[in-house]
Amino acid sequence: MRVALVHDWLTGMRGGEKVLEAICEIFPNAPLYTLVWIPGSVSPSIEARRIVTSFAQRLPDPARFYRHYLPLYPLAVRQFDLSGYDLIISSSHCAVKAVVPPEGAVHVCYCHSPMRYAWDQFDAYFGAAHVGQVTSRLIRPVMQALARWDAATADRVDRFVANSQYVAGRIDRYYNRRSTIVNPPVDTDFYTPGTHTGSPYFLAVSALVPYKRLDVAIDACRLAGASLKIVGTGPERARLAERAGPGVEFLGWQPDDAIRELYRGATATLLPGTEDFGIVPVEAQACGCPVVALDAGGARETVVHGVTGMLVSEPGPAAFAAGLEQVSGTAFDRTSIRENALRFSRDRFLNAFRLALDEAIAGKHAGAARL
Repeated sequence: MRVALVHDWLTGMRGGEKVLEAICEIFPNAPLYTLVWIPGSVSPSIEARRIVTSFAQRLPDPARFYRHYLPLYPLAVRQFDLSGYDLIISSSHCAVKAVVPPEGAVHVCYCHSPMRYAWDQFDAYFGAAHVGQVTSRLIRPVMQALARWDAATADRVDRFVANSQYVAGRIDRYYNRRSTIVNPPVDTDFYTPGTHTGSPYFLAVSALVPYKRLDVAIDACRLAGASLKIVGTGPERARLAERAGPGVEFLGWQPDDAIRELYRGATATLLPGTEDFGIVPVEAQACGCPVVALDAGGARETVVHGVTGMLVSEPGPAAFAAGLEQVSGTAFDRTSIRENALRFSRDRFLNAFRLALDEAIAGKHAGAARL
């Protein structure tokens, strides 16, 4: 069976890329099609294979502007030539779930989320507060058109695999499709507890983009009088730096071993936004680090309130600050925290994803109705 992998873009080693890396382990020789690839931005195991990029790769400064090229991606994915492949696996949070599979091929989409900015999170990305009133008004009809296209191309997928119950609900709502749930993998052999005796601090590991709501983490730490370390880069860096006080340290992207040490030493890892799943809180728990998260989205599936961290019911800084104070005064059992993370191990993901692929292939050959 000839297999092709498709991923939206390769511009950093975030949660979606860690899922892709695990899928690459199953199919070590499969070529990878992607809209934009910034060499050196993802792991060697991903970059070792043949990578085919779209015409967006040849547009000005794709490393900086790849998000700006969003309206061009429907055309870009349609131009991928996947003829000759029997199995197409798309890893999609944006456009590549809409690739056109060849006749008779099976297309399985591992969906990290339907397009957030085109559906229910437009204001978080393109609201007037972020891009200005005029620009927001101009972008809105573009995103509405993308949402219609996103829904209309859902039938190009034979089987959706959702990364969480929360995303399965979004797939059902926007695509009118059911899905198999396979949670992302976390390297629980690498992320392990350790010892740290430094000054207390809270930690956020995140792309610096609006929906992550890191401004809430910054404000909450100010209210609680606590230090905050932020690992990550993104377009929100300048705005967040202006908002932050002396107790906030921006570390940029860090290698995995440095992030592991930060997890091990943190009072808690913070998750102030609504995550589709959220690999970071599971990595933190694998290191025995409790999590303070908004009681929404994937955090409800990964954080056990009062046992592995705190779920905050209100989205504002005051409620989050209260959660920080509560977690600081709680003696957590770090063994129990780690045991919770083991539910999301890499081996579990590989076995569950292989099973989902086998079911999709068998269903296609048997002429079964799509989920």
